[in-house]
Amino acid sequence: MKTPASLWRGIPLIWHRLLLRILRFAVFAAAGLTALITIFLIGYILVKGIPNLTPSLFAPVYTSENVSLFPALVNTILITALSLLLAVPPGVFAAVYLVEYARRGNRLVRVARIAAETLTGIPSIVYGLFGMLLFVVWLHWGYSLIAGAFTLAVMVLPLIMRTTEEALLSVPDIYREGSFGLGAGRLRTVFHIVLPAAGPGILAGVILSIGRIVGETAALIFTAGTLAKFSGDLFSSARTLSVHIYNLSSEALYLNQAYATAVLLLALVLCINALSSLMAKKLTRGTRDE
Repeated sequence: MKTPASLWRGIPLIWHRLLLRILRFAVFAAAGLTALITIFLIGYILVKGIPNLTPSLFAPVYTSENVSLFPALVNTILITALSLLLAVPPGVFAAVYLVEYARRGNRLVRVARIAAETLTGIPSIVYGLFGMLLFVVWLHWGYSLIAGAFTLAVMVLPLIMRTTEEALLSVPDIYREGSFGLGAGRLRTVFHIVLPAAGPGILAGVILSIGRIVGETAALIFTAGTLAKFSGDLFSSARTLSVHIYNLSSEALYLNQAYATAVLLLALVLCINALSSLMAKKLTRGTRDE
């Protein structure tokens, strides 16, 4: 049976070059198309939304006249922080156990990876139905900020675990061997050597999780609710920016305000990504200096 390598060697040189040119063109075309679509979306949102950014949109209390987005902005920050607080520690520690403590090739590791990859591909509306049945109905939390935060934490937990696991696997074994050779134990090696070296990769997973949390709508409609006010406590209904945009656009009366809210949401995501990238660079520089 011929292998792919033997089949490749059997192709004449001229077809090699032609195939490489076609592949190179496909890669550049895909990258260019992606960049053009991104620029178009950002430009369209900015053009439609910036003229509609008015001071009334930042009023502390939402009314049908001002359609303020400020309560939704505060709720978005709160639910993002709470979701990360619930998802990041167990996700990171689970990845540390799978990589550093579980035996290589262990069946538990394979099952955990398959489960995490499967959960990552589940649509968000399924998580919303799960959160509604478990947190809203069964635990009697009602439509609340804490129900939405727990649902989002369950949704991003597999993503954090898998990205952290890949970041830990990318750390060379020579780091661990050097630490063990100097007399450090496994726990000290993990927290002082491996985790700092894998910091940028772990942070990348957290960034992806933040993007998914901030832009989530379907799961929050079924769990956090759509009440447009400040969340007085964790068990009161809360509307985030993405749900706010959905409600405004579905009513077809506040499309201009919906575009303005989209501009703020876009700016928030860009600021988070820029800040996270800066932190990743500092972590990488600090690891190299050490």
